[in-house]
Amino acid sequence: MNAHKRFSLDTKTALVTGGSRGIGRGIAIALAQHGADVAIVDIATEQETQSTLDEIRALGRQAWFFHQDLQETDQLAALAGRVFDQLDRVDILVNNAGIGSQEHFNAISVEQWRRVMAINTDAVFFLSQAVSERMIAAGTSGRIINTSSVNGLVAEAGLADYNASKGAIEMITKSLAIELGAHGITVNSLCPGMIATEIAEDFPLAEGFEDYFCQHIPLGHRFGTVEDCVGAVIFLASPAGSYVTGQNIVVDGGILCEQVPRLPFMKPPGMPGGPADPAAEG
Repeated sequence: MNAHKRFSLDTKTALVTGGSRGIGRGIAIALAQHGADVAIVDIATEQETQSTLDEIRALGRQAWFFHQDLQETDQLAALAGRVFDQLDRVDILVNNAGIGSQEHFNAISVEQWRRVMAINTDAVFFLSQAVSERMIAAGTSGRIINTSSVNGLVAEAGLADYNASKGAIEMITKSLAIELGAHGITVNSLCPGMIATEIAEDFPLAEGFEDYFCQHIPLGHRFGTVEDCVGAVIFLASPAGSYVTGQNIVVDGGILCEQVPRLPFMKPPGMPGGPADPAAEG
């Protein structure tokens, strides 16, 4: 198989939740760039999603829009039915939609907790359930990709509900990978770190936090971009990722690699060929 075909999504149809903005928009467009037709599910209106749909169609791919509030869990089976009635098939499901806000744990209301869990976790499970049943019935060796977070692997202050919802996604991903493997359906997660998107507006940060955080990101000392995230999704969705399941791909610039930020307290390293370089002696 040549390199192009290993990452080609020609003839595939993808369903992306939360595709009107941010990482979801980037994923939807990247899937189209690699040959997939794309349907978007979003609580935003079709008009608000129009620019994404237009960009997909400009690539010569088909695009559809389905309006749905994903916290209405009892409607997700019907949503899957509408999608399959109109598209006939779904090869790739990207559960991307998510919400979050910053609060001390004792300030999180029952209503807020349930809304975060409904959209971030329940929708992932029940939409995957409904779509995978139809994949199996159609004999489709499909792909399910869940947008999780580094917060599903490590906790962060002020995000107890968000942390819990993303941790649950990691276990859902592994559980579904086990049960769907026999049907040729892979299930994996994408775990972005701090990515510069609109969702950052929901996390008000004290002055100086961004600089403080970036100092501890080994790769470039910068927040990630949407473009940094989409390559992992294309890999998981394409033939190149056909033997990968139950895994998470972390896209965080390396910030989770370090247990304690020790580097600022170490002596500056010697430059190659300098006095501190043993190779320079003798």
